[in-house]
Amino acid sequence: MNYLSSLSPRALSILRIMSGLLFLEHGTMKFFAFPAPFPMPGPLPAMLMAAGVIELVAGTLITLGLFTRLAAFIASGEMAFAYFIQHAPRGFWPAVNMGEAALLFCFVFFYLIFAGPGSWALDHVIGRDRVTSSRE
Repeated sequence: MNYLSSLSPRALSILRIMSGLLFLEHGTMKFFAFPAPFPMPGPLPAMLMAAGVIELVAGTLITLGLFTRLAAFIASGEMAFAYFIQHAPRGFWPAVNMGEAALLFCFVFFYLIFAGPGSWALDHVIGRDRVTSSRE
């Protein structure tokens, strides 16, 4: 088990990178119709445009591990807001109101605020965060 604990900073990096890429994908759908067009025809309302900007910028920063804690704080807040504005009014249960992804993003990003970026991050290159081991 000690071996697995020693890998936790790298596993955290993988969680951060994959979550950031999936979050970024939501922004690229809104603005670039990639990998698929956003399922709302016509121009985006202002709130969805703001969400798309947050998804593009925070998704990129989280993926790169740059300003990770700040980007995760903003992304977590956006996902909490999205859940309560868009999903919760449709019903109590996330599986019914289709809010599982918003909740999962919210809590993964919330965790990153406290855990940091993991060992593979640009935050370490610019000295914004340091790698912590499980023994500290």
